[in-house]
Amino acid sequence: MTNRTESKTPVARQMLRRGAALAAVFGVGALALLLARLYHIQITDHAFYEELAISQQLRQAPGAVRRGVIYDCNGNILAASASVDNVYLSPAEIDANGENRELIARELARILDLEPNEILEKSNRRGSWYVTVARKIEADKAAEIRAFKTEKHISGVRLETDSKRYYPNGRLACHLLGFVGMDNYGLEGIEARYDKALAGTAGKSLRATNAYGGEMLLRRYGEYRPGLDGCDLVTTIDASIQYYVEKHLRQAARDYDALNGAGAIAMDVNTGAVLAMASLGDYDPNDFLAVSEKAQAVVDAAATQEEAAALLAEAQARQWRNKALSDTYEPGSTFKIITLSMALEEGKTGLGDSFYCGGSTSVTGRTSPIRCWKTEGHGSQTLTQAVQHSCNVAFVNIGQRVGAERFYDYCEAFGFLRLSDDPDASLTARTGIDLQGESGSIWWSKNTFCSPRNLSQLAAASFGQTFTITPLQLVTAVSACVNGGRLMEPYVVQRLIEPDGSVRFEHAPKLVRRVISESTSRTVRGILEQVVGDPKDGTGRNAAVPGYRIGGKTGTSEKVSLEARTGQKEYIVSFIGFAPADDPKIALLVFLDTPSDQSGIYISGGQMAAPVVGRMLADILPYLGVEPAPEDGGTKMPGCLGLDLPEAAERLEEAGLRFRTRGGGSTVTDQLPAAGTEIAPGTEIILYFDADISPELETVPELTGMSLNEARDTLSYYGLYLNALSSISDPEKQSVSAQSIPAGTALCHGSVVEVTLIDSDEALLGRY
Repeated sequence: MTNRTESKTPVARQMLRRGAALAAVFGVGALALLLARLYHIQITDHAFYEELAISQQLRQAPGAVRRGVIYDCNGNILAASASVDNVYLSPAEIDANGENRELIARELARILDLEPNEILEKSNRRGSWYVTVARKIEADKAAEIRAFKTEKHISGVRLETDSKRYYPNGRLACHLLGFVGMDNYGLEGIEARYDKALAGTAGKSLRATNAYGGEMLLRRYGEYRPGLDGCDLVTTIDASIQYYVEKHLRQAARDYDALNGAGAIAMDVNTGAVLAMASLGDYDPNDFLAVSEKAQAVVDAAATQEEAAALLAEAQARQWRNKALSDTYEPGSTFKIITLSMALEEGKTGLGDSFYCGGSTSVTGRTSPIRCWKTEGHGSQTLTQAVQHSCNVAFVNIGQRVGAERFYDYCEAFGFLRLSDDPDASLTARTGIDLQGESGSIWWSKNTFCSPRNLSQLAAASFGQTFTITPLQLVTAVSACVNGGRLMEPYVVQRLIEPDGSVRFEHAPKLVRRVISESTSRTVRGILEQVVGDPKDGTGRNAAVPGYRIGGKTGTSEKVSLEARTGQKEYIVSFIGFAPADDPKIALLVFLDTPSDQSGIYISGGQMAAPVVGRMLADILPYLGVEPAPEDGGTKMPGCLGLDLPEAAERLEEAGLRFRTRGGGSTVTDQLPAAGTEIAPGTEIILYFDADISPELETVPELTGMSLNEARDTLSYYGLYLNALSSISDPEKQSVSAQSIPAGTALCHGSVVEVTLIDSDEALLGRY
């Protein structure tokens, strides 16, 4: 039999060899391409595919770390974090394990107070392994969910550890502290400014997954990589001082119906440390998205959801704004402290100088004269009297003595503006405080301010008008005027402490520059003490506190731009004080934005803001350990129990108190008020002779506007008693501007109502 291969023709054999060769070539080529592709995948793109594989085989979740605690200067906690849980669903696992979606939705809705349909919709997102249901739930609800999972053998409901920020003092210092969002990022205040240090570095939890995306059961397939806790932070804020400041500021905003809120700053004059900073309206950082009832009513009345959302966002932004840091205003007569300081330092005025005020003065470049708040004028006055009277005419004179160029230089030195090589530039300045959101001053360019043909800018600036600065800039500059002349950089954070206890950062007080001499500063302190301490001429006398030496200056500024636009007159009234006047430890600025003219109190810094500072210092100075000097003021009720009528009458007469009696016994069996109670001089008290004090309550009357004597006698008629927080100089001319217990409150007999007094001398009423 003939071989089949040999029977093929030469052509066929040639075709067969060629086919084999081509197959070999293509095979080698395909293998080369495959090897090249494998090299590309295994070597060149190894990292990319490894990362992709890991992402498919591992589920990564951030591990919780402790956000740093924020303390006040005495170690009191202002902000801290606690462990909470997030709840999420794994719809893929619910599917894989055949778990009851309706049961899950119903039980989670009950525990978390949510809508069942909302949870049911999330559980139907098949293929998903992570759908958030609720975040940052409290421990009791997390325990209920764990019990439900265990009882019903549910794997598609999961909990993960998270942390939640708590502010144990609620609204206290809210604008300084700020708040954190749902993702634990600082969004305002110190929380935002120091977010990186407070937050620490998050850890990672890695869990292996099977082919279906479910978690591997064996522990060796899981790993936790720990993070680093955040730093603790110690502030300069004193929680007690902050409380006193906020308490009295809130009361003032109510008493005078400050339509646009209010603000206050307390500063250590020697270091620049901010002891307190408050802004109204405020908010609770534990619920920072909530707005006031008044604002919410406006939101609820919106015509559309879009309009409501816009109004809500506007209200939230307004309440989060720190007026003491971010708002600018015309400081008014409080700026006269700066003008006084530079003029004394330059030798352009002195204690022996005399100034005449006829009610107005003409200034180069102005078509109309500048008027003093006292239209008939102050007449001839010394430098101290010109400051006491807050005389605009005198300060225009003082500013012109200094001269525009030197005045401008001093304003730069005090931190109100920064100089530039371009004399036409209008420049702003900031203090450099370690907080976000600080605004800057608005000043004229040097060429405009220093024009010899127009001195109107110099004249207006000399008494604090037609430019704007921040409250923080003012209190920082005034602190320099009274601390010996040293301008200090303000700050709110003392130190950062690492988790191991070591100190990462310590803030040392920073001297920016010396602006005036110690001797000039001493003279300024002495003059400003007379503004408060002189019961006759001092426009700041309503800030006086019995037993303490206090200096300060009033301010009332009109919103000129608003009046130009709308014709409305609105004012910001303010007072800046410092104490003790001979050795200052604290400076305190209070400003009330747009107080109402319906309060019955004349709108001025001396009538509204000065008493508030006085009330604050009455609480703060004893807290700081400053002892009061003996001074005539309140009277302590002597003990009369067991005395007969003649003996009791003699003891009360020595104390300067009147009395009336109840009952017919021979000796005193009870008295109102109790022994040791501090009450106003001349009060009529009640002695009981074998009689009982009535258990019925009395309703507190409205005292605002009454003279001190009238208010005292009105209360004592009801068996209630008055104590004045202010110095008592003339009980007939001093009237009540605020009371500690609102009218209409029911009180037990013998209770004491504290009142704030203002001097109602009509001759001194004015916008000072």
